[in-house]
Amino acid sequence: MTTTMLSPGEVSSRSGVAVSALHFYERNGLITSERTAGNQRRYRRDVLRRIGFIRVSQRIGIPLADIAAALATLPEGRTPTKADWTRLSRSWRTQLDDRIARLESLRDDLDGCIGCGCLSLRSCTLYNPGDELAERGPGPVRLEQPPAPSAGTRT
Repeated sequence: MTTTMLSPGEVSSRSGVAVSALHFYERNGLITSERTAGNQRRYRRDVLRRIGFIRVSQRIGIPLADIAAALATLPEGRTPTKADWTRLSRSWRTQLDDRIARLESLRDDLDGCIGCGCLSLRSCTLYNPGDELAERGPGPVRLEQPPAPSAGTRT
């Protein structure tokens, strides 16, 4: 092995990710390793950048399945570049905007409603007269679906 290869412990130490997480990422196709003659895992140094990409993507709320799909678009499994991040993060913008809108709606309604599941029929009649939200499906529909645009909102 060359000195550019890192053991799982070294990658864990440098990336701040547990060795078990490295194995999980590998099982799910997010990173790859090579095996030594003694069947020990070794990672190329560029896996650190790939792990950084994964962690930042997770931190902003991107599901691992979406991260894996994004990484799969890179030619020959190469490590993401700044240009790749710009392109991929742009494609996630709508998803993040929707999540932000849901969180803002939750924050604004937090004191009066828990999402119409419903724990307070007396209070809920103010937010859901005649059980109108039942038409949108079961469960906490105010939290699970993005808020409908109001009349004054531009789209």
